[in-house]
Amino acid sequence: MKKFAICTSLAMALLLSAGETASAQQTPKKDISPQGKGAIIGGAGGAVVGGIVGGNVKGALIGGALGAGTGYVIGNEKRMNKEKKAATYKKSTVKKNQ
Repeated sequence: MKKFAICTSLAMALLLSAGETASAQQTPKKDISPQGKGAIIGGAGGAVVGGIVGGNVKGALIGGALGAGTGYVIGNEKRMNKEKKAATYKKSTVKKNQ
């Protein structure tokens, strides 16, 4: 039970730290890429599941790494699909205007 609490706390800390941070200078806000979002969510979820299933820190690390990699791949596919749809839409509007 103690390990579960540690893994859960680690996952929550990771998710909370992914938010905005205070900075001295005002910079334009940049959104995080779909790959980054996928890696963060996948890594946190993988760490929690790996910690529960593996029952130790090694399982949490392996699960986190696999989850982050999988999340990155899914986020990249999502980005490529969005770009493909945008290109298709742009082509169809150009043909209509001619």
